[in-house]
Amino acid sequence: MEITYASSSSSDLTSVAASTSGSSMPTSGVRPVKIIPLQHPNATSSSSLSSSLPCALFSRWLTKMKHMSLAQWIETFLPCYRWIRTYKWREYFQVDLMAGITIGIMLVPQAMSYAKLAGLQPIYGLYCGFVPVFVYAVFGSSRQLATGPVALVSLLVSNVLSGIVDSSDELYTELAILLALMVGILECIMGLLRLGWIIRFISHSVISGFTTASAIVIALSQAKYFLGYDVVRSSKIVPLVKSIISGADKFSWPPFVMGSSILAILLVMKHLGKSRKQFRFLRAAGPLTAVILGTTFVKIFHPSSISLVGEIPQGLPSFSIPKGFGYAKSLIPTAMLITGVAILESVGIAKALAAKNGYELDSNQELFGLGIANIMGSFFSAYPATGSFSRSAVSNESGTKTGLSGIITGIIMGCALLFLTPLFEYIPLCSLAAIVISAVMGLVDYEEAIFLWRVDKKDFLLWTITSATTLFLGIEIGVLVGVGVSIAFVIHESANPHIAVLGRLPGTTVYRNIQQYPEAYTYNGIVMVRIDAPIYFANISYIKDRLREYELNVDKSTKHGPEVERIYFVILEMSPVTYIDSSAVQALKDLHQEYKSRDIQIAISNPNREVLLTLSKAGLVELIGKEWYFVRMHDAVQVCLQHVQSISQEPRHPDLLPVDKPGFFQRLLKQREEDLSVAKLESGNNSDSQLEPLLSRKS
Repeated sequence: MEITYASSSSSDLTSVAASTSGSSMPTSGVRPVKIIPLQHPNATSSSSLSSSLPCALFSRWLTKMKHMSLAQWIETFLPCYRWIRTYKWREYFQVDLMAGITIGIMLVPQAMSYAKLAGLQPIYGLYCGFVPVFVYAVFGSSRQLATGPVALVSLLVSNVLSGIVDSSDELYTELAILLALMVGILECIMGLLRLGWIIRFISHSVISGFTTASAIVIALSQAKYFLGYDVVRSSKIVPLVKSIISGADKFSWPPFVMGSSILAILLVMKHLGKSRKQFRFLRAAGPLTAVILGTTFVKIFHPSSISLVGEIPQGLPSFSIPKGFGYAKSLIPTAMLITGVAILESVGIAKALAAKNGYELDSNQELFGLGIANIMGSFFSAYPATGSFSRSAVSNESGTKTGLSGIITGIIMGCALLFLTPLFEYIPLCSLAAIVISAVMGLVDYEEAIFLWRVDKKDFLLWTITSATTLFLGIEIGVLVGVGVSIAFVIHESANPHIAVLGRLPGTTVYRNIQQYPEAYTYNGIVMVRIDAPIYFANISYIKDRLREYELNVDKSTKHGPEVERIYFVILEMSPVTYIDSSAVQALKDLHQEYKSRDIQIAISNPNREVLLTLSKAGLVELIGKEWYFVRMHDAVQVCLQHVQSISQEPRHPDLLPVDKPGFFQRLLKQREEDLSVAKLESGNNSDSQLEPLLSRKS
């Protein structure tokens, strides 16, 4: 099978190489070539450019601020103004109204369920779904994100606070509210300082493994409401399983049968809602159905063995300052962890929904909106709130257009607090547990593990480590280990960058990795290397080691060109190198001296502007020589190959070597002024079959 490549560049190959100007060479049948000169910065221009860079950035920012209109200033501080000023009442209001009511109906039972998971009274879940929802609708930039209590944050709250104080103590509730204030402050700080980029260091594998393990722990923690006896509160799977097994003699059938039946109904409704469009409403109606069925059964049969929610205070939450600041220091790690979860879940979901609905979303503005929502919520007895994956998905499916749906959801929660709390007294706890288990089952992402195993074993290992440590050592340790391993992988990849030995594709001037293209031509006496990463202090040693290996491990059986015994040129293709630091510059100087002592010349191909400025200011351009910097890899190979050809043609008289024979670099300078047999080399009319022509002949 014939292999074809991109056509060779011919438009710029119009004149003979500069180094051979003035020579009289035969040109018949030879394609003339041109070496493009590389423009080098001088010290004055480089210093002025570097010093003016901060001024230019500040000037650009100042100009942008000056040209902002009043509407843009308002949008910066109140993102809701973006949809308020363009709101289309006839098109949007009915859709937003129905979506807001749907999410509100879904949130009421979920809020009470998640509050119980957090170790709080159900009323605090309703508080968490009230004020934060209103505030986020004003300050949040996502139009589809549904905020409020979520299962994962509830488990984190329960896990940390249960180690400080008993859940029946009033201090437990105060600390949960204080945690909301601390999370809100952290989110606001990160949003204002535009630190949302930090979360990029956490890979999707870590997130998936963490949420999968957390979902299993959450489901097991709700088993006590199905089994009818207490189970130890823990974020580790081993104590939970031990507690479940040890209390098996206290097993009660009524809550188990009722809870399992409601869970089965919820799962069927969720499946139908996802798989069939005509039953889409069933997905949102599931939690409300579970509450209604459970309450109706209790009202009719009055079973004594089924635990109920009990009395819930009626009315809206009153304003109060969070208490328990003496414990703030011990809550900082958990506040940071919840903030991280908020960024991972909320910002990730919000950005995905924004892209799907065709509008821009600023992740830092989103963080600030969530922070304000949590701060204001803490003054009205709410524990930490964030974006919910399940409710946001329902919101998007319901066709939510603007943040007005969030305001309507908040109104629904307010009505529930004002008028419906007497009805909540008879809700069975096993119904709320079934709602939690149904919600978290979607977080068990075993399909992701199968995908990672098939695609990338390293990411599968990361997924396995994160999920295993979260299951067996707890959520905090699981997150720390997962993030630590994730960052370790990033550091390892950065410190061991990909380096490719290049060859020329036959019939072209294109140079590619010889491992990917084994038929690519390499040349005796020349090593062509491409560095596919920034060069800095952490990876320069690795790069130097690889260069030494490429110099020593020369496979002459696959090479073309003049016969020489060793390497004379190392060409570095630096177009992928976006940055080079002072340590790398010093290492390149050392490498140059090392090569010079062995009569090896470094050539640099296509460095970008910033890299070239750094090399120029460090004196490396002058040290290596401006004539050894090239625009293209092909230019560098052309010049180096000419020198190798001339070296191979020198007569060898080992017994009559003169004492004052000129050095290698003196010979190179002399070669520049002499007539080189370029025509012979270019045309390929050499008796040696290994002298593959550098460029194809004219057709």
